[in-house]
Amino acid sequence: MIVKLILARSDLRRWHLDLADRIDCMAGVQCAVGFADADSCQLSDRVERLFRLETLVDRSLTPAASTHIEASALEARAAMVGTPTLLLDLTPGGAEAGLDDASAADLWHLTFDGTRGEPGLVTALLAGRTPVVEIRCGYNLVESGRVGTEHQGELLRSFEDCLARTATIIEGALRRRFGGSPSSPPAAVMPEPAEGPTQLGISELTQRAISILKQAALKRVLRTAFYSPHWRVGWRRIVDGDLFDLRAYPEGGWEFLPDDGTRFYADPFPIELGGRTFLFIEDFAHRRQKGVISVVEFDRDGPMGTPQTVLEEPWHLSYPFVFEAEGEIWMIPESSAASRIDLYRATAFPGGWKRVTTLVAGVEASDATLIQHGDRWWMFATVRDGRKGAFSDALWIWHAPSFRGPWTQHHSNPVLVDIASARPAGRIVERDGVWWRPVQDCSVRYGGALALARIEALDENVFQQQVETVLHPGRDGWPGRRLHTLNRSGSFEFIDSSAPPSLKYAPLRWARREPPGRRLADLPKVHAFPKAQA
Repeated sequence: MIVKLILARSDLRRWHLDLADRIDCMAGVQCAVGFADADSCQLSDRVERLFRLETLVDRSLTPAASTHIEASALEARAAMVGTPTLLLDLTPGGAEAGLDDASAADLWHLTFDGTRGEPGLVTALLAGRTPVVEIRCGYNLVESGRVGTEHQGELLRSFEDCLARTATIIEGALRRRFGGSPSSPPAAVMPEPAEGPTQLGISELTQRAISILKQAALKRVLRTAFYSPHWRVGWRRIVDGDLFDLRAYPEGGWEFLPDDGTRFYADPFPIELGGRTFLFIEDFAHRRQKGVISVVEFDRDGPMGTPQTVLEEPWHLSYPFVFEAEGEIWMIPESSAASRIDLYRATAFPGGWKRVTTLVAGVEASDATLIQHGDRWWMFATVRDGRKGAFSDALWIWHAPSFRGPWTQHHSNPVLVDIASARPAGRIVERDGVWWRPVQDCSVRYGGALALARIEALDENVFQQQVETVLHPGRDGWPGRRLHTLNRSGSFEFIDSSAPPSLKYAPLRWARREPPGRRLADLPKVHAFPKAQA
């Protein structure tokens, strides 16, 4: 079978070559290339100037997917003979009309917010939107997803991230087309159409250039004078139902776990054992730029002392998904920097954590979250595809007969591409026989909002969810600009949010006022656990 990419000869990029290589790796499929010569395929020269300006301002930015390549890099594929099984048009439109084989195959078109080609992607990014990518065959929807980035406001970085995830969507659609997957393509909601120029005028170019320079200067100030970003953990005793019951913020508000200003706490995961509540958190030291896992015990009045470190690795750790099974306590912290998902066991709870096994290797996965559903365990995480694209827009699922594994990929991975609802935001909970996922909405910014999604279908071949409630920071009773984790245990509920940046050279705010916390060694160890429920 032959898949033929229709590309604009005047605007060939590295992601086209990478996509062709990925198609060639599919069993029984070859990738050919056909060129279109329409000049209208090319992005505005002024957009390209903005790209170059961003690389000059930010020396750490190295373009990859968007890098221009010569047609010679694709000549071998352009010379391939044979009737294609499928044509995939990646140009702004009309380019396939001159191809002799256009009527001899299925013809797919790629659109961004309903506009064909890369100009549609740039239009969405300039308008501040996370674009919906669609692949259509005529009027029929083949595949869709809302791609995203953690670099909103940075045009080139966002462009790179979206191109990388677009390749993921295309590959998934082709695998379903030629592999016979029974699942339906994940649906994405089209945003309201909005105008955003791809042919920038001089005034628009000047405004964009000034904005880029301002953002770069602001970042330098923040890096030099402040610890930023700075997160904080909120907690409360539940008296009126939790957020899954209320679908809104509680009237009583939240208390905050104090920090000393040189570190932040985030990703709260509580667990209750024998009437005692232990809160595990990401403990991030700004000067080290690295997270460890710490724990603090709660009594009915709140935290008992200050958090103490219980797990540290050479790489960054966060999102300490802690759970009980088989009469013991286990943890799966995020270790995306090590490109694997690891399982730890507590030998002297709340400390004594030992790595037991690697559940999934070779993946840059964020926020792995487990549930036991039916006769299997299910693991949810967002995954970067080959270390490309955003961290938060592609949801992968694995299943296994035991939480120890062996773990098998879901037949339709990635099961969802949606920057607004893919990334986990805490434990999945069951209410009245329905599973609910707290999810991160990063469509505006990382940690932009928290949503509650109802799982409507889950098996080895199908996954479907429906977002029911979105909770925004900065209003509705929640201070701060960001939030991204929600969990409860017993009578406590926990959440996290961003706090104002902390001055690097300011006196420690809490060190003088808070009594010294107990050392971890002073905490009574818990050795006996109730047996896990069957």
